[in-house]
Parts: sequence; structure tokens; C-alpha cells
Amino acid sequence: MRSRELGRRTALTAGAALATTSLIGARQAHAAKSLTVVLESEATILDPHATTVAITRSFSLHVFDMLFAMNEAGEIKPQMVDTWQVSADKLTWSFTLRDGLKWHDGTPVTAEDCVASLKRWGVRDALGKMLMADTASLEPVDAKTFKLVLKQPFPLLLDVLGKPNAPLPAMMPARLAATPADQRIPEPIGSGPFRFVKSEWRPGNAMVLERNPDYVPRKEKADFLAGGKNVKIDRLVLRVMPDQSTGANALMAGEIDYMQYLPFDMLPLLEKDRGVKLMGLGGLHQFQGNFRLNHAAPPFDNPAVRRVLWKLADQDATLTAIGVPDRFRAKSCPSFWMCGTPLSTDAGSAGAKVDLAAARAELKASGYKGEPVIILQVAGSISQTAARVLAQNMRDVGFTVEEQPRDWPTILARRAKKEGWSMFPVYSNGTDMFSPLTHFYVAATCNDFPGWSCDERIPKLLKAFTAAATLEDRKRIAAEIQVIAYELVPSVMWGQFSIASGYRSDLKGMIQSSYPMFWEVDR
Repeated sequence: MRSRELGRRTALTAGAALATTSLIGARQAHAAKSLTVVLESEATILDPHATTVAITRSFSLHVFDMLFAMNEAGEIKPQMVDTWQVSADKLTWSFTLRDGLKWHDGTPVTAEDCVASLKRWGVRDALGKMLMADTASLEPVDAKTFKLVLKQPFPLLLDVLGKPNAPLPAMMPARLAATPADQRIPEPIGSGPFRFVKSEWRPGNAMVLERNPDYVPRKEKADFLAGGKNVKIDRLVLRVMPDQSTGANALMAGEIDYMQYLPFDMLPLLEKDRGVKLMGLGGLHQFQGNFRLNHAAPPFDNPAVRRVLWKLADQDATLTAIGVPDRFRAKSCPSFWMCGTPLSTDAGSAGAKVDLAAARAELKASGYKGEPVIILQVAGSISQTAARVLAQNMRDVGFTVEEQPRDWPTILARRAKKEGWSMFPVYSNGTDMFSPLTHFYVAATCNDFPGWSCDERIPKLLKAFTAAATLEDRKRIAAEIQVIAYELVPSVMWGQFSIASGYRSDLKGMIQSSYPMFWEVDR
């Protein structure tokens, strides 16, 4: 899940901005072939199979690699795989790895490693579980080839193996893949273009990734997550900033080279700075904000109470309160699968119109007993602002609301328990939310995933979606799923929008994406 939690918008005085010089380490930022970057949050979970948190995905995309990967057009292309074959009945798939693949410890990547990795990932990931349920066997054939035999055709097999959504189907050595899926791997050893430098990790301050000298890029041009990943820098320093404004000032001062999420209220100043370039992208590079509901505890164990929220979540008012400029936002979007994408639909949304009077009447009739709605929220973030807008509407119609600001790691720990919280606001990449198969709160229906929402009709329809042969069939099934999702209320959308990234204007080859990617970039 995308934490996407932006820091406090504290304006810095000139003196405070000057004082950040020692914090940031200017000499390190400008060392030859070194980049210093500030990402959405600190990476603390370094196991690509362990969580849906997006900062772990960003870390993993640099340190680990996948069998297949998605390009900018949404097509799935081979990455670690060289060639593959499928039988006429679509049941037997054979995959051969490309030459030269090595783990960061110097040992060769083998088919046995990949089989073990897929089996471990398949225990944690919703799509992986679906694939493994349809798998009759998955075994290595020789050092570079493995075979997957299905019980029935699985048309989206390659889409699943190359999905950009966390938990990533990332490959790791078999000895690490032997780590139980409910435990984290002891060390992040992958085969990706960068390797983790454990000796230089300073939690709360900085993490260092260095160029993997053994990495052999594909020959194709880099294309989103696919193609050749040519690393042109020696060191990538991931800095932790105390707040968002500190990072933006550091970017303008040239003390850092890239910042993933810039504060909306500083965009006019940043746009005037010739030393800074901005990235503000649309389409799948937009984000979808959601309130994730806890169905395991009162009051949202009551579906009638959950459905009241559809009349209280005011997307336009929320994005205005956050300060999202008009050019960075979509109009109020009723689609779980993102507006402006192939599966976009308004099916099931007829009653989801902001109406406080109607919500008050529905709440009164729902059986709500005045239980407190505990809203976990990241202190100082834009999602906290989103929560405050909803909380006020909830209070206005009769809910008892308790807002609990916390840091993101605390929320991750709290949400794993079935009691003690009612909802939390979060926002996620469009690439995560544009399909029922990848939408965190729909794809996880009836799985052991924080929120514990379940309607047995949805898993059956998800299965039908994977078997659908045409886009039209998938559109029809996606609309059916959304109708049920509006009844179930696994989450409530609070807006679709873009967030600008920024980087120093002397950088070349910066991949234009909402995903932070630092192969190809040079200065």
C-alpha cells in the first residue's frame, strides 16, 4: 500500500534553510557519480514479499529483479527471462533465464532460486495465491529453466509475473526464499542494478545503495520498469528529511538531487527556480486516495454503517483542503479502477453522492450505537487533511470520531490488529488501483489482509476476470465487481490527483514516472 505520507508544510525561515546544510551533507550529495534523494518516507521493511507498502516497492525495484516487467504502455515484457514457451493447451509454461544473472553475493541466479521465490511470494500476494491455486506443479528443469504446469488456463499469467504492484514477485536466492512468508528475510540480497550497503545504513538518517558491478542490463531501451537498466551513478543515497518543506528547500539549494513528493503550497516557488525541474504526470501516474475500513470491529462491522460514508466523502472538498491545484486533480471520480483508464466505470455509484441530510437519516436507521470511530492518520500528511474533512462530516451527522495522529510505522503495526482502529487514510499509485486484480482493498477480499473485508462473490468474479479472453469481458466483470464493492465498502475514495516530483536541472536521463527510478540517470 502506498504510504504516500507527505511531511508537514512548515515554512522555513532563511536561517533555518541555511542550517539544513550540515544536515544534508552537501559534499556527499555532489560527490562524483553520487545522487542524494528524498523519497516518500523511510524504507524500513526491506523484504519485497512482506508488505504492500510502496516505499518497500521502491527499494525493491532497485535491489531485486523480476522475471517480467511492465513498460509505459502497460505491456508485460521479459526481464530476467530470456525465452519462454507455452503448450498448445495453455497449461504448460517453460521459462529460461538469460545469461549473466548473479546475486549480490556473487553466486549465479538459478531456476531453483526462482521457483522458491515464486512459491514464497505466492503465499503473501492476492494474485500469487490465485495463480498458485491453479498451479499443478512448479519445478526447476535445469540450472536456467523451470516449468510451471497449470490445472486450467490462466490467461493473465505473464501479467501476474510482471505486475508492478506490491508485494512484488521479486526473485531472491533460494536460501532467503526459504524464510517463512510470515517472517522477513534476514538480508536484502537480490540481483538488481543496485545493491544494499548494510554498513552505511543509518535508520532515521540515510541508506546507501551502490551500483551493482555484476548487473547485466537487457539490450532494449529502458521503458518504465522494463528494458535495459543501465546504472550511470556509483552511489544512491536515500536521505530521511524531517518534513516536506525541509526537503523542498534542500532541493532548491542543490543539497539534494531529487524529491519524490513536493508540497503543493511550494510549487509556485519551485516552478520559478531554474535549478529545478518538475514532474507532474497524469493517467496511471496519478494517485487514488482511500479510507481503508476495518470490517472486523465495530462500528464498521455493520455494512449499513459503512455505506453511510459514501454520502460523506467529499472528493472535491478534500482535494481543495489539501491544496491540490486544479491542473493536478481529477473531478470527483466514482470508479474504484481510476477514472480515465480502460476499466473506468460508475457502476454501483448512483447513491454515492455527498448528502449530509441523507447520511444522517441512514446512520440513524443503521443501528449505529455511538461506538467511537478511531481514525489512524499520519501526522502532518495530506492524508491527515483528508481524514479531517471526512471526520467533520461524520461528526455533523452523528458519528463519534476519535482522530489519532501517528507515524507511518506505528500505523503499519496498529493496522495488523483487528481491534483498536476503525479506518486510516492512504493514497496509492494508479498502477496499483486501475484493475480489480491489483486494487489493494478489492483484490484482498476474503484474504487475511488488514481491514478483513469479505464478500464471497468477489473472489469468484476475480477468478472470472483472470480467465476473460477480451477487454470487453474484463470491463463487464470489473463493473460487476464494483457494484458489489459499493455494497461491501472495503474502502471509500477521497480523490484522484497528481503529486509533482522535482529534480535538479543538471540531471540527464531522469525517467518520467511517479515511480522513483535511478537507472539511466546521470549528471
